[in-house]
Amino acid sequence: MAEITLRKARTIIAKTLAKGRDMGLKPLSVIILDAGGNVKAFEREDGASNLRFQMAHGKAYGALGVGQGSRYLMNRAEKQPYFTAGLGTVFGNILPVPGGVLVRDRKGAIIGAVGVTGDTSDNDEIAAMAGIEAAGFTGDPG
Repeated sequence: MAEITLRKARTIIAKTLAKGRDMGLKPLSVIILDAGGNVKAFEREDGASNLRFQMAHGKAYGALGVGQGSRYLMNRAEKQPYFTAGLGTVFGNILPVPGGVLVRDRKGAIIGAVGVTGDTSDNDEIAAMAGIEAAGFTGDPG
């Protein structure tokens, strides 16, 4: 199984931030988690507001925890808010809005997740997908 190396994590971050700049987004923060939920890399653009680490982490960590992108978590929260509340109790810091994208290798195995925050959740997700694809992986937003 492939893994997200530090080099690949840095590529994801650089390309995610570049996509954000190309789209004219607000300052972004990007976190990369490995398959075990450990932080591989994080960057916060100048001008990004505080708590962005926690928000990016919550998107990516929640996605890994359920094996679905955070868009799935948002849809589930809208239909079953008690489910999401329970996940928060079990996992701790999760943020059920788009911007948490699973990273899959060429065989489809989950090898980590990316969390992006700073602009609208939909734009965060678009930027994350660009970074993941630039590193040669497949993004799964849920």
